[in-house]
Amino acid sequence: MANILSCHSLSKAFGAQQLFNDIDLVINAGDRIGLIGPNGSGKSTLLKIICGLEDRDSGQIQRQKHVRLSYLAQSDDFDDSLGAAENLLQALNGTEYDQTERMHRVQSLLSRAEFIDSEIPVGQLSGGWRKRLSICRSLLTSPDILVMDEPTNHLDIEGILWLENILGGGVADGPQAWLLVSHDRRFLENCTNRVIELSRVYPNGSLQVNGRYSEFLEARETFLENQEVEELRLSNKVRRETEWLRRGPKARATKAKYRIDEAYKLKDELSEVKSRNRASGAVQIDFDATGRKTKKLLEAEGIGKGYEGRTLFSGLDVLLSPGSRLGLLGRNGCGKSTLMQILEAAGREDGLKPDEGTVRVADNVQIVSFDQKREDIDPNITLRRALAPEGDSIVFRDRSLHVVSWAKKFLFRTDQLETPVGQLSGGEQARILIANLMRRPADILLLDEPTNDLDIASLDMLEESLLEFPGALVLVTHDRFLLDRVCERLLGFDGTGKVAYYAEYSQWLKDLTGKAKAVENTSATDKKSREKQPAKKKGKLSYMDQREYDQMEEKILDAEMRLEELQQKMALPEIVSSPSDAAACWEELEQTQIIVDTLYSRWDELEEKKNG
Repeated sequence: MANILSCHSLSKAFGAQQLFNDIDLVINAGDRIGLIGPNGSGKSTLLKIICGLEDRDSGQIQRQKHVRLSYLAQSDDFDDSLGAAENLLQALNGTEYDQTERMHRVQSLLSRAEFIDSEIPVGQLSGGWRKRLSICRSLLTSPDILVMDEPTNHLDIEGILWLENILGGGVADGPQAWLLVSHDRRFLENCTNRVIELSRVYPNGSLQVNGRYSEFLEARETFLENQEVEELRLSNKVRRETEWLRRGPKARATKAKYRIDEAYKLKDELSEVKSRNRASGAVQIDFDATGRKTKKLLEAEGIGKGYEGRTLFSGLDVLLSPGSRLGLLGRNGCGKSTLMQILEAAGREDGLKPDEGTVRVADNVQIVSFDQKREDIDPNITLRRALAPEGDSIVFRDRSLHVVSWAKKFLFRTDQLETPVGQLSGGEQARILIANLMRRPADILLLDEPTNDLDIASLDMLEESLLEFPGALVLVTHDRFLLDRVCERLLGFDGTGKVAYYAEYSQWLKDLTGKAKAVENTSATDKKSREKQPAKKKGKLSYMDQREYDQMEEKILDAEMRLEELQQKMALPEIVSSPSDAAACWEELEQTQIIVDTLYSRWDELEEKKNG
């Protein structure tokens, strides 16, 4: 493959903080590179250095002549008074294309981005549509290398699938290679063939693995296990050499001087390995539950809500019990956050109420919510005050913890405690909100886009905590991996006021009018990506398949228990005597049976893979 860009020994520091050191990176035609790493490891800075938007402290960057490079930033910069087409045309000013070619490029990309009206001022577009427009702008000049910083931010699931299709060949004259930063694990799995992680846990500051994200996870696990073994080996060797050094001078005098020097070198080497093994710290997320055993924590019957003559949803029934894990799916603006606000206000006089239907909650139920807008954080207060509003300690699970110990659970350094919250990164602010949630015991957790700005290590910890949370959970997220991993049921919104329950997001997507083609294109993209990879050995599940397989039996058990409950409910006299209740119960019974059948089918498929 042709080497179109290479970086050698790149280093960057901000003051005393060293982001990365001696990073080597080669980009060849056909490379689809995913760049990951903890918050603050320098991923975005490295992208800017490669694109010439940030100075490097040392190192070299070489690229072939006439190579075009395009950069997609996390935030956009448009003239909000102009429409999508005019903004894209402005971006082509100064290029070699004539007016006809410019119009063709703009209209072609806007058509593929599914813009219905390209004349609407950009200032009126949602975050998701602005992101689509940003992606179109990055593709305008047919770049050879496309560099993207968190390209799935603000996109709903349909938008992410659209982007995967675009990257999979949906645009003529597409990039020869791309380099992207993302925390969306399913997106990384579908759109990369090489993964690079920046982290102090590695000897050279990074680990590069050729293959998809699941293959990277397996390679990283092997590397870290070997590094722990190396620490044990060095520790034993240092112990023996230390014992030798402690012997009397007479014994040491008979030994070669080089052995003494080697003993001290071993100590330094052991110290370095220990430091790396302990650098892979993760946020300690652990939600506190009240332990309440009430079967019905919240029950909503026939609720509906609309705005300005538009129905968001109607006739919706929701039952939350301990252990329930419900995910909400739908386009941006379809009513997911509105439903969350209605549930959050249940049992209170204030807050958002449904236009129709009723919401009942158990006595003294504790509802804790996470708002994606993050308006609860005052940017002017210090990190210390944000974590411990009432002093220098907090109470967690009936235990008093000093703010320094509490901060360390969320990977904050002691020297950051006096830093204003507004100067912290998005990921650090998200960790503050999660820390505040953990201090509040809950029966019901309502999480609206909790994954925004969290790094992958924090996402893994969030997943584990949600799986262990014994109360009820309602989750809004565009992270498909998190939905599949955590939620037992999904409530899908179609954007026209209709809602239905599903076992997985792909079922909801297929039900969307006019979106069958998007599913086919995504499947074709995934298939094409799989064909480029080396054949997997039979009898071995991928990392993601294994995680799905491990929780499949529990999912089936929960679904079958719900099925049995509904069958018993159908026989109740009050249900039999009420045609409307009987019809609603029958509809849920049929939907649950579909869920059970789908789970068994998927389990058989995984069993077949596992057994070769």
